[in-house]
Amino acid sequence: MKLATLNDGARDGQLAVVARDLKTAHIADGIAPTLQAALDDWAFIAPQLEALYAELNAGRARRPFDFDPARCMAPLPRAFQWADGSAYVNHVELVRRARGADMPASFWEEPLMVQGGSDDLLGPMDDIVLAHEEWGIDFESEVAVVTGDVAMGATPDEALRQVRLVMLANDVSLRNLIPPELAKGFGFLQSKPATAFSPVAVTPDELGEAWRDGKVHLPLRSTWNGRLVGQPDAGTDMVFNFAQLVAHLCKTRNVRAGSIVGSGTVSNRDASRGYSCIAEQRSLETIETGEPVTAYMRFGDTIRIEMLDEKGKSIFGAIEQTVRKLER
Repeated sequence: MKLATLNDGARDGQLAVVARDLKTAHIADGIAPTLQAALDDWAFIAPQLEALYAELNAGRARRPFDFDPARCMAPLPRAFQWADGSAYVNHVELVRRARGADMPASFWEEPLMVQGGSDDLLGPMDDIVLAHEEWGIDFESEVAVVTGDVAMGATPDEALRQVRLVMLANDVSLRNLIPPELAKGFGFLQSKPATAFSPVAVTPDELGEAWRDGKVHLPLRSTWNGRLVGQPDAGTDMVFNFAQLVAHLCKTRNVRAGSIVGSGTVSNRDASRGYSCIAEQRSLETIETGEPVTAYMRFGDTIRIEMLDEKGKSIFGAIEQTVRKLER
């Protein structure tokens, strides 16, 4: 099924079921008021949402309405946890190679993961609002999953069974703020502003054969200022799948329902597939010519992130954002 959160003026929005073709939707408040409420009692709530989803797709729902992604908040407007992995080691390798850094063998053996801010997650059409272009504004096109409860020490197979939903993310990075932050010996903070998510989160079964081995085997399209700059396959070159990423997160802690785990920037070794973040393109340019050519995003720039099924239909709806200057 496909689920969305509509902006009703409340912090956590209003849960809606969305038709498979993304054309209509139905409020689910008679079943669960919010997505987090549904996740908290998934075994009881999910079958009721699935029944409404079936009625909506069959044209039998009582109060359907036109689905408008502009009304959407993030599926989870605030989450108990947002942990972003770096599952595409090719991306890490390119970035490190461009700056002359060694590639530790451990990067191929255990996932990298960072704890992100989860108190203010952006909707699919919310602006990217920042104070300075000089911070090095970069989009990062990713796939993410939402979990149920996962016990500390869960195996990858156990972790995968707790993946409830799949969605897309734009995990914006401020590239020029990253080096001084990391030089302090801790992690990302100011260099990672609010992340945006797709209008719709879907259960893995909606992906059909594209969901296998804990990966989404479909191209992820990034269109920057109206130009398609990347469509790498999200299943190809994903060194650590979502089973491994979630298991890594719960190695020393319980992971609670409503936790979001990201894949990191989707990247293929085949450079002809394009890029999912500007930093990767700049790294390739540096490796080839000695210096980067592609500039980071400017105020007024737009980014569209979308995944299509084998018939060319949008699965999650599109993230469509514009970079805007902070006005105080």
